[in-house]
Amino acid sequence: MVAHDILTFNNGIFTGFTTDFVKRAWDVDDDTAKALIGNQKGQDIVKLDASVKMHEPKPDHREGMALNCEKAPLDTYIKNAGNVVLLNTKNLPLVGQVGLGADLVREVVVSKLWVLMEKGYWKPHVKEGNLLIVPRFFVVSKIADPEGLSWFSIITTPNPVFTHLAGSIGAWKAISPEILQAAFKVPAETEKLFRSKRTNDAIFFPPPN
Repeated sequence: MVAHDILTFNNGIFTGFTTDFVKRAWDVDDDTAKALIGNQKGQDIVKLDASVKMHEPKPDHREGMALNCEKAPLDTYIKNAGNVVLLNTKNLPLVGQVGLGADLVREVVVSKLWVLMEKGYWKPHVKEGNLLIVPRFFVVSKIADPEGLSWFSIITTPNPVFTHLAGSIGAWKAISPEILQAAFKVPAETEKLFRSKRTNDAIFFPPPN
């Protein structure tokens, strides 16, 4: 649930008080109090008249407040597969105070979307403009259509750590053959075949030829 206080407009907080109360709180006369409370007839968002000039911040005021992910250095680049820019406290310290992080993934040529649920999986077909919310600790996998896929994710931690289950940096690669054989209950030949795959690809996998 998200709550926010509306200080003005015709549904603002002060419309719930008497004019006399507002007059005393703001130390103004009756007419001024009525004007401050009642003149604005809009709700939440209003379009300003063209004659209204707003204060423009100076360029240095934006420092540390925003990061252009499309121009930021890449955190990950996979040739013929895609690239990632990760938003965290290193390139935008402000997110540490907000408690959120993000990543921008572009030009992925590998993707449908799979979300591993407690009982099976869910396979939505995501299109441009869609918003998808994935519960915390759920596993996500994406497979792109021929035209490719790009997405922007908001992450509920300012310094996320990603664990990959496939590819050259997959978690399985750090586990001994004996443990993998026992865990999957397969013979050594199957484990060797499994380990020999995806030795040069990581994170994004180019489409098969």
